[in-house]
Amino acid sequence: MHAVRLTHLASPLVDRDIAEPPVGTGEVLVDIRAAGICHSDAHYRAGGGSVNLPLTLGHEIAGVVRGTGQRVALHYLHDDGRMLGKEVDGGYAESVAVPVSNAVPIPDGVSFETAAVMMCSTSTAYHALLLSALRPGESVAILGFGGLGASAVQLAKVMGAARVFAVDRVAEKRELAASFGAIPASVDDLRDVDVVLDFAGHPATTLQALRALARGGRIMIVAINLRELAIDPYRDVLARERHIIGVSDHTREELVELLQLAQRDVIDISRVITRRVSLKAAAINEVLDDLDNGTTHLRTVITAPSE
Repeated sequence: MHAVRLTHLASPLVDRDIAEPPVGTGEVLVDIRAAGICHSDAHYRAGGGSVNLPLTLGHEIAGVVRGTGQRVALHYLHDDGRMLGKEVDGGYAESVAVPVSNAVPIPDGVSFETAAVMMCSTSTAYHALLLSALRPGESVAILGFGGLGASAVQLAKVMGAARVFAVDRVAEKRELAASFGAIPASVDDLRDVDVVLDFAGHPATTLQALRALARGGRIMIVAINLRELAIDPYRDVLARERHIIGVSDHTREELVELLQLAQRDVIDISRVITRRVSLKAAAINEVLDDLDNGTTHLRTVITAPSE
């Protein structure tokens, strides 16, 4: 089968023809119909995250179970904590083998593309909002308006947020955020915000947003590239009883909840998909480069020819 592989760190992905993955006891083979391209894949390509090489990247995956035809999206964490597209081969390929428990049925009316994107960008945003204990009427600020940010705006409003601010260094994305119902802003504009979702991971911006929190406010650290944050514990946290909360992944149950929201048209994740590419190394490398450089796109999806 064809796969796009990471064979050397800090190097472009390459096209490879490899054997179909073996299917072990308690596993299924999924023929991939759509795979989202996440900024963390660019991070792994650059050498972050301690990935195992050679590796097929990609952890936003939807497809069809070989032999049954069931439409499924894939929870990217194995029971032992290994991650699709990081510790084990992922979705930049024609098929992937996963434990049965990782296959989440896609409801009628939800496309493969939408379901794939929801496996990381939407679910991570949802998990962050749940951990923040967002209350109706509170305000939310989003740092970095990409796939996660576009999902977060919709989810925050569903969960009762009164105002949602979107901060991004790319002017076109701030304008796009407005079309989702967010208030375009710079970090300088933020005042007494209740919840900050940090999807960008720029230390200076993160610190400024922390200092813009209201008393009892919560900043949710989602960006995996944030490695250092120099704070004044008293001024920045203790004096106003602020909270710094780390966010890692999501649960299978949350994926089921989100797919049901999509089926009922409570959220429209199809709007998050702004570009589609084929399963070719050159096309995927271009997207990853674009993500590193500050793209105007939200989420890019690799689609199978039949899609």
